[in-house]
Amino acid sequence: MKILRTIGRYFCYCGVEKDEYNTIKKDAYVSNFEVWRILHILMDIAFGALFISSLLNEFMGINKYFYLGALIYSLLATILFFVLKKDSLIGQFLIYLSISVLFLFACFITSNKLNVPAITFIAFLLITPMFMVDKPYFMSIELIVASTVLLIWMYNVKDINTWRIDLVNVIAFTFIGIFIHVMINSFRVRQFLLIRKIKIQKDIDDLTGLKNKAALTEDINTFIRKKENNKGLFFVLDIDYFKAFNDTYGHDVGDEILKELGKFFKEKFPGDDIVGRFGGDEFIIFIKDNNDIEFARELAESIYNSAAEKVVLPDEKKLGLSMGIAIYSGAEKHYSEIFKKADVALYKTKAHREVKYSIFEE
Repeated sequence: MKILRTIGRYFCYCGVEKDEYNTIKKDAYVSNFEVWRILHILMDIAFGALFISSLLNEFMGINKYFYLGALIYSLLATILFFVLKKDSLIGQFLIYLSISVLFLFACFITSNKLNVPAITFIAFLLITPMFMVDKPYFMSIELIVASTVLLIWMYNVKDINTWRIDLVNVIAFTFIGIFIHVMINSFRVRQFLLIRKIKIQKDIDDLTGLKNKAALTEDINTFIRKKENNKGLFFVLDIDYFKAFNDTYGHDVGDEILKELGKFFKEKFPGDDIVGRFGGDEFIIFIKDNNDIEFARELAESIYNSAAEKVVLPDEKKLGLSMGIAIYSGAEKHYSEIFKKADVALYKTKAHREVKYSIFEE
């Protein structure tokens, strides 16, 4: 049973656990998309050259309509690869469709050389699986179906002895192709997981587990660079009298306060909003797709009150936060422009200790 579970894990999730595979699935889709976009350009060139040759060469003219059809398909697919999103499921389906076209091309080549074993087809069995990262059972089905089509097709047109050679070769190389695909997928998926782990370690603040300054800057800039993203709420906040806490109770206690606050923010903002530690006791929260001032006020009140309840301070003191808020409506083109406005609002809050937050006004 253990062996069967291991085989099943390799065929379903490339040898890793389901949750691990799901974390890098989009990375794999993007990788496939970028590779096959280039391969489709090469297919355009290859099928274009074959079609032109079929018009000039009588022997190749047998397949000229297939070459033309494959060229038209390849050109349309290439256009789609410059329109679709890189992690699109349609893009992944299109890749499998293109692989089918390539196997059909190999079948036509084999049918033109009836006395020769299906060398071109076997080459595709070995090469094609190297350029696709996905659950291996999908490619296994693709290879088995393609091999079955070839053998049935050739059985009706080839000499029986040549067909028997194809039968043995195609079955053997189908399994070899599947094995190659499983092994390469396992290697690539583990590579994606390692890259992801390194990236997470690079982007995460060691103390709080939130995004660090570099990751905050990058993520907010990535968001505001897109023209369609023209709404956001930028909060910058710090802990009241934090230096005094460190001086009185020691830095270990100060670190514990930061950890608890980081934990609170993780629970408070589990979605797609950008939350992190900017440095020292300063934190940043960027709420995407919302620039409602009343919502900003309500959220500031909620953060202040909830944090005071969740984060426990020494000697039963109550946590206080000072907040500065900037409303993003698409005018700023860089993270630093929004930060400056929120920072001005933060200093305004600090200048008036009776208020919890201030909103930047032009």
